[in-house]
This record gives sequence, C-alpha cells and structure tokens, in this order.
Amino acid sequence: MDARTVGLRFVELATAGQDATALDELYADNVVSVEVRSDPAAEPQRWEGIQAVREKHEWWESVATVHQVDVEGPYAGNGDDHFVVRFALDATFEGQRNQMTEVGLFTVANGKIVKEVYLGLVSPSV
Repeated sequence: MDARTVGLRFVELATAGQDATALDELYADNVVSVEVRSDPAAEPQRWEGIQAVREKHEWWESVATVHQVDVEGPYAGNGDDHFVVRFALDATFEGQRNQMTEVGLFTVANGKIVKEVYLGLVSPSV
C-alpha cells in the first residue's frame, strides 16, 4: 500500500475509534512515535517499537476520557511516502476538560507506518 491508501485506512479506523486495529493492521514492528510538545523548553517524547507504541496508547486510554474526536484527512501527495491527519479532541485529562488540536505526520515504507510525529497547535501565549 502507498501512503495515500494507508492514510485512507488510518482515517477510517481512527474515525471509528478502532485504534487497536490500526496498530495491528497499519504499523510496522519497528515504528517510531514522537510527541512534540508546544512548549519550546520541553523535550519531545519518543517511543520505539510496536509494543512501546501500544503501551503509549494504553496509557492515554487509562488517563484520559475522550468525549469526542474529529479526524480530518488524510492529506497526502500522489506517490509520496507521507500523509498528515488533523485531530480535534474534546477530552478530560488530569481532571481538566480541554479542547485540543494536533496533526499527525505519518511516514510509510513497505505499506506500513514506520514513523508518526504528533504536533500540537501552538498557542500565541506559549
């Protein structure tokens, strides 16, 4: 599968709330996941390997209550190895309800996601 096809399937599964299926079906065993913080002083967080990425997803599900998620995309070029997805979340995290927006930049090789980088919307006050 090319990036466009992987992206379409990813958005289909994300919209349906089927993250575990997406991990099983679309992610490479050696996937790298990076969460870049909007705070310029914060170091990005990085997970390597499918098991570590599964644990990241499990942690999020254990600490956050997601009330709604809107998934938009994928944005992809023809024949490119990347796609982008925009997420708008309404979630309660650490006792506080928040509206969050981020994009995921996904790199595809051999029909699987090999890297994902999540970038949050930067606030002018940060």
